[in-house]
Amino acid sequence: MRHPQQPRARGRMVVSSKLARGRSVLGQLHQAGSSKCLFPRGSGTALDAVVLNTAGGVTGGDQYSVTATAEAGTTLCLTTQACERAYRAQTGEVGQLRNTLTVGPQARIDWLPQETILFDGAALDRRLQIDMAADAQLLMVEPLVFGRAAMGERLHSLHLRDRIMINRNGVPLYHDAIVLSGDATAHLAKPHVAQGAGAMAAMVYIAPDAAGQLAPVRAMLPDTAGASLIGDDMLVARFLAIDSFELRRSLLPVLIRLKGGPLPRTWMI
Repeated sequence: MRHPQQPRARGRMVVSSKLARGRSVLGQLHQAGSSKCLFPRGSGTALDAVVLNTAGGVTGGDQYSVTATAEAGTTLCLTTQACERAYRAQTGEVGQLRNTLTVGPQARIDWLPQETILFDGAALDRRLQIDMAADAQLLMVEPLVFGRAAMGERLHSLHLRDRIMINRNGVPLYHDAIVLSGDATAHLAKPHVAQGAGAMAAMVYIAPDAAGQLAPVRAMLPDTAGASLIGDDMLVARFLAIDSFELRRSLLPVLIRLKGGPLPRTWMI
């Protein structure tokens, strides 16, 4: 929790990929405040970007945004250096995360942030907006951890508002929202909610081979996860797990399969 007199953290990131000699390369970069971006050297044709929050976490009053664009024909993979942490907030203050992705014609974005860990007393309003061209592709995951199980943490006071909105050609394709306020541990313990799960993830894969991936993905899932096909080319999966370790154990093989190769190295550190 930040001291009331300490300035609120701000961070803004704008990044885009462009096509050059058959490879996706950096087209634009603007970074301000506590947001920084690194570009690991890769051997493939995609542009890999790692987003850092140098403030070390998010608390009430903080504001962060990432705006990323994959221009026509490019592939942009975005991840985070480490898990994001949402700390206890002052009364009446809410931290804001605003992430906006644009996927151009015949382009692809892999949005692969590591887990967001919520601490007791956190207040977080997070929004992910994705706008896709008609023939664009997407792999997206948003993992959440409700306290660190190994530390015996329980979330008796939490304010979370989390929204994911995916549009294609301006038409709503997938909209999802979570609003959780109060004793999150007690709420998640209910059998019809999460049956005691302390971690969860939402995953969306939009690509021409989505229907063919459904059966293999289902075969990889534990009993606490499920996958469905929406339309002809959108595979949606949800994961529940007792803690972040079990969440990764079920999530990573699926992401590796749908990405078509290894995950960013920061996921393995």
